[in-house]
Amino acid sequence: MDHLDELKAFARLHARGQGITERQVAAVLPRITNDEPGHPASWARVWTAEADRLARAGRPLDACRRYALARFPHHGDTDRARAQANCVRTFDDWRRRRGIGRLVLDHPDGTVACWTAGLDARRRRPLVVVSGGIVSVKEQWAPLLPKLARLGWAAVATEMPGVGENTLRYGPDSWRLLPFLLDRLAGRARVERTHVLGLSFSGHLALRAAAHDPRIRSVHTVGAPVAGFFSDPRWWPRVPGITVETLRRLTGTADEDALRRLLQDFPLGPDTLASVRVPVGYVVSSRDEIIPAGDQRLLAAALPRVRFKEFDDVHGSPAHLGPMRGWLIGSLLRARFGGGPGPAPVPAPPPVTAGP
Repeated sequence: MDHLDELKAFARLHARGQGITERQVAAVLPRITNDEPGHPASWARVWTAEADRLARAGRPLDACRRYALARFPHHGDTDRARAQANCVRTFDDWRRRRGIGRLVLDHPDGTVACWTAGLDARRRRPLVVVSGGIVSVKEQWAPLLPKLARLGWAAVATEMPGVGENTLRYGPDSWRLLPFLLDRLAGRARVERTHVLGLSFSGHLALRAAAHDPRIRSVHTVGAPVAGFFSDPRWWPRVPGITVETLRRLTGTADEDALRRLLQDFPLGPDTLASVRVPVGYVVSSRDEIIPAGDQRLLAAALPRVRFKEFDDVHGSPAHLGPMRGWLIGSLLRARFGGGPGPAPVPAPPPVTAGP
């Protein structure tokens, strides 16, 4: 499959996850003939034109979703960077009357932006941190925040290093972003009762952080890479080109060989996973083209308190969005109110504060 065909295939999946219908996608994709920056029939220009039309019609959230596709899979050229900025701007227009706040944090290595709901210094609630994978921006998940707040949480949607407005570089220590967030949110949420909804590659960060930071009380994820994705040379040739290209950009590696050398420092081994003593909910996609099946087997063997839900789908289970979200919310509620699987937690090491 060539680059443009991959883009179109991924777009169909990610559009569905954002509530864009197949018919709406089918009306746009035939107009895209290339991925050359500046070309009027290019990926970014055609999706941007569609988003501009919706923005002019007073439909900022629909426009935001098209801008998110225009900047897909990352904002690595001028057209995509413009779409990324417009994605944030139109979501900002939409969210103001819906109880969603904005928070920008200065990190020693850059800037981290978040959308928030339910943060309150006078009435601190348990915290949910929501973060997507390497190709999805926080605007795709932030509409969930008011629902989470109504369920009694303080909720924050953010992004992985290098994704969207997050200017940090993705690397083996990127899991430290989560302790950093908890440190900064401590006055406005009960961070000692934090639950992480970390989708795809964010799930990997969440599992690594949970092994070290006892403030993280549960992890819920969809298709998180664990070990084999990063280290198995037999699996790597199957990984989609867009995934490889995006990882190379987020890590700042010069080429694929350099990327694969760096990724050898990412796997979570049995000892690390055995330290994750909190409930873990993991959605498995039976036809996952990115995550090898061996990663699920490793989790099943090493995690003391894991629960799986499987859908017959590709990575992220986009065709099962409703049931998947329902299962994840149920998993969050079960963990919050003490019904997580497995034995009771044991004491963990003290919190790790993020540094440079």
